[in-house]
Amino acid sequence: MTSPTSLPDGGTAPSTPGQRLRHLLAQTEPVQLMGAHDGLSARIAAAEGFPALWASGLCMSTARGVRDSDEATWSELLDLAATMIEAAPGVPVLIDGDTGYGNFNTARRFAARAERIGAAGVCFEDKVFPKMNSFFGDGHALAPVPEFCGKIRACKDGQRDPGFLVVARTETLIAGRPVEEALERAEAYAEAGADALFIHSRKPTPVEIAGFLERYDGRLPVVIAPTTFHTPTVDEFGRLGVSGVIWANHSMRASFAAMRDVCQQIRSNRGISAVEGQVASLKEVFGLLEYEALEADEAAYTGALGGAAVAG
Repeated sequence: MTSPTSLPDGGTAPSTPGQRLRHLLAQTEPVQLMGAHDGLSARIAAAEGFPALWASGLCMSTARGVRDSDEATWSELLDLAATMIEAAPGVPVLIDGDTGYGNFNTARRFAARAERIGAAGVCFEDKVFPKMNSFFGDGHALAPVPEFCGKIRACKDGQRDPGFLVVARTETLIAGRPVEEALERAEAYAEAGADALFIHSRKPTPVEIAGFLERYDGRLPVVIAPTTFHTPTVDEFGRLGVSGVIWANHSMRASFAAMRDVCQQIRSNRGISAVEGQVASLKEVFGLLEYEALEADEAAYTGALGGAAVAG
């Protein structure tokens, strides 16, 4: 495990991805985690200053052209998450692990591989496998509390880096259950060893989240994904007691809309002149992906090899 970095004041800076995310969740204002679905979206989010990323199950599934109903395998999604981690070095990535793809054993195998590829942590939700996306339909059956607690314990027992996070996501409110059950589940998940709690709601306002937080004892950091209640700001969520805000699917939805629009225009206009001002220039793309650095490396290393070959 990497040793912590010394700070001028004698303290230590968080060094592993999990430690960095824990540090961010402990700040006085909520950390913003930008949703990503591939290496490019992760690199853009990092370049725009987001301190942490959310590897969204919905967005990764959509990027693969399948539905967010466990149609993509967990190895496919972890392969995509690995491209995000590589594309945004130093930015902690929290991976959406859905329900853990089965029982305690599949969940701990998912968590172990997520840790090996350099993730800051995993988030598992307390629904029954296979799950349906929380914003579609009403068939959201919850797993029994002892079963889900077993998944949490198995993942915590199997991790190597003490800083790696296991985030427990409760879908109690999504399933139409009362806030009392959400509070009971939150307490049980904390007892099982969860490092943070993700409370989810699809109401058009944060009324359910506020109601939960008013009664929650604050034992764990709380993260939310305000996909359907998009008016409040991060500051307002902070006043409610939220530690992290996940902008879960906005990059994917933005790219979805932009790609569809460009495709429609090109097909309709039988040319690209109308869209040229709407799309990123190749110069921007090359800049983000550091083509000039590669060119410099090519000159340095090719020259060095060539000189060595001549000298030999």
